[in-house]
Amino acid sequence: MQLFSKLEELSQRYEDLNLEMASPEVISDPNRLKKIAREQSELDDIIKTYRALNETIREIEDLEGIVNDGDDPELVGLAQEDLSSVKDRQTTLESQLNFLLLPKDPNDPKNTFLEIRAGTGGEEAALFAAALFRAYCRYAESRRWQIEMMSTSVGSAGGIKEVIALVHGLGAYSRLKYERGVHRVQRVPTTESQGRIHTSAVTVAVLPEADDLEVTIDPKDLKIDVYRSSGPGGQSVNTTDSAVRVTHLPTNLVVTCQDEKSQHKNKAKAIKILQARLLDRMELERSSEISRERKSQVGSGDRSERIRTYNFPQNRITDHRIGLTLYKLEIIMDGKLDELIDPLTIYFQAEAIRENLSH
Repeated sequence: MQLFSKLEELSQRYEDLNLEMASPEVISDPNRLKKIAREQSELDDIIKTYRALNETIREIEDLEGIVNDGDDPELVGLAQEDLSSVKDRQTTLESQLNFLLLPKDPNDPKNTFLEIRAGTGGEEAALFAAALFRAYCRYAESRRWQIEMMSTSVGSAGGIKEVIALVHGLGAYSRLKYERGVHRVQRVPTTESQGRIHTSAVTVAVLPEADDLEVTIDPKDLKIDVYRSSGPGGQSVNTTDSAVRVTHLPTNLVVTCQDEKSQHKNKAKAIKILQARLLDRMELERSSEISRERKSQVGSGDRSERIRTYNFPQNRITDHRIGLTLYKLEIIMDGKLDELIDPLTIYFQAEAIRENLSH
């Protein structure tokens, strides 16, 4: 009953929006028209599914009426046959509505920053960070997303100490957001002569891109330092002070960028990354209570939590949050990440539905 009450409210809101869209005041105000059209679009699937459910319920009532009358045995038999499939349709539509009514994550459609850092394990961790970043790039390519490099720090053995990239593409954040956390790797390093397996780790952070309306940074709160870019082993990349270090004084967050030859471009990229980190911090503070409550149930998805183990000798990958183990490590590392991302998305959506129904 609570579900239908909520749906009736949304149905009435949908009708009100239709009336507003046709009013001269709204038609003459492009910003208001755009806002109403967006809200109406967000309700479209819910209202269509709700109307289909109401029609299905009426159909069930008609069929049950025929069965209960029992006047015509042949007609009763046909009604009973139809009743089972129509009830199945009702169950399906109710499940769809429960999903559609889930609170939407406003960040899901956004571009996303992907940050990968080598952790414990020295150069072996840096080599795995490079391999993991390559897997994400191939996954992005398969979904026709674009990768914009923001900042890179390479290791002496060809690995990556740290890489920050902006993934451009509809739904990039929604697909990658469950990747944040500690990724542990178990394999025999190329430098290991006795074949011993080493364990190392990298951390992955996934931050939605912030716009100027969401995060406004006062220039007076920034300390800007410029210095000469350098490559592996301190080798000079160029002879100008193009590298930029931006410090946000109120939070002490620091971002450095040196990939571009232009100081202005490096500064713009650093501020973009800073905005995303500030938005992430704001959202974590806003949802701290919810995060604590969910952590015991499904894991927080926090970047400090070990989420996955990559075991190369056994060609095995395990996601510890949902107990998923696949013996397809080579395929996964080639960018076929949907086999991990799809089960994670389904799991967390099911948890969200269960939580939504309990309130």
